[in-house]
Amino acid sequence: MSSSIAQPSTTQIVRPARSFQGSVTVPGDKSISHRYAMLAGIAEGTTRLSNFSTGADPHSTLGCMEALGAKVVKSETQIEVTGVAGAFQQPKAELDCGNSGSTMRMLAGLIAPHPHTFTLIGDHSLTMRPMERIRKPLSAMGARIDLVDGHAPMTIHGGPLKAIDFETPIPSAQVKTAVLFAGLQAEGTTSLSEAVRTRDHSEHALKAFGATLTRSSEKLSISGGQKLKSIDATVPGDISSAAFFLCAALLFPDSNLVLDSLGMNPTRAALLDVITTLGGKIKVLMVEEHHGETIGTIQVNRSPEGLKGAKISGALSAQLIDELPVIAAIAPYTRDGVVIRDAKELRVKESDRIALVVKNLRAMGAELTEFEDGLAITGNQQLHGAEIDSGSDHRIAMAFSVAALRASSENIIHGAEAAAISFPEFFTLLNELAKR
Repeated sequence: MSSSIAQPSTTQIVRPARSFQGSVTVPGDKSISHRYAMLAGIAEGTTRLSNFSTGADPHSTLGCMEALGAKVVKSETQIEVTGVAGAFQQPKAELDCGNSGSTMRMLAGLIAPHPHTFTLIGDHSLTMRPMERIRKPLSAMGARIDLVDGHAPMTIHGGPLKAIDFETPIPSAQVKTAVLFAGLQAEGTTSLSEAVRTRDHSEHALKAFGATLTRSSEKLSISGGQKLKSIDATVPGDISSAAFFLCAALLFPDSNLVLDSLGMNPTRAALLDVITTLGGKIKVLMVEEHHGETIGTIQVNRSPEGLKGAKISGALSAQLIDELPVIAAIAPYTRDGVVIRDAKELRVKESDRIALVVKNLRAMGAELTEFEDGLAITGNQQLHGAEIDSGSDHRIAMAFSVAALRASSENIIHGAEAAAISFPEFFTLLNELAKR
């Protein structure tokens, strides 16, 4: 699929479909693209990345790498990053992270050991997101970080760091990554333990670039002073982007969806378990490993029994945090409904995702109960068309475009251009796969 598709207009009309069929390759994984771009930026040599994410967020990361002295060359088929061999330069201006919390939080750990002053800024939504969770561990390592009431803009007065033994207070792959990236360049061995295991892309990426990490039970350790070397890599397809199409395939009895070159990292594949629980039939057609990441081709159909329902809570909520909005959006079409708890983190994403899911499901005629940490959505409901408020949040815009496929009339998605943050091709591909 070509990735050079024009951004959709601000408003998208999504009409009901009668089936969902076809084969598709989703853009490169956003999480992996961020990490490869950052490590390529600090490594020695030129890294070549194919299938890099087309979303705006990882391109914010690439922009920051250029501002720090790395050389970035983009072509149709790949991105080349020539790194600074361990020594970032003083940027001439603020580092603009755009809409990307991943960029701001992970980059903070990568640049804090460098003897410069860095100011990280972002758009309005990014300045609302919590950054104290990053300042705490990095300050314990010796970094001086200024925030405004716990939020961006973030100013880092960089300098030598010392290793710490850190226990993550909340399940966050971004916090873990910031600590590992700082630990890579600190004095001593930094160790980190997680009560809830989060996605492990950073561990795989660090090893791919030549770093040594050790894991014993729940503790992860990285020794400082390690140098990184460039790599050639293909970024697996983004499973969080695929989630929208996987959920769309559950809505119709005769769906048949094939997803090629999909990232199937076990710490992200909880989504596939939930799709199966809900009533999806998943067949793995091909699987291989690149740089520690599992990549496969899968076929998805709906089981003859139809959509059942699910209860998602605890560690599963943390693992599925990005996919919960679309699971919630299709919940009214399930037989038994869906309950989501322990997902309070959704309230501090690009928007308050719980509030927006509630607002938009009710606009479509759904009955549900809202909790501080989630929601309970009744099953066996028929939704109608409505005007959907995306809150300029990419995942909300896409989630309700999926829900719209089974509604009784067309839905109008406001703020649809937000999809470009992670998945610029979304509406084009959705219309190709939805049979009307």
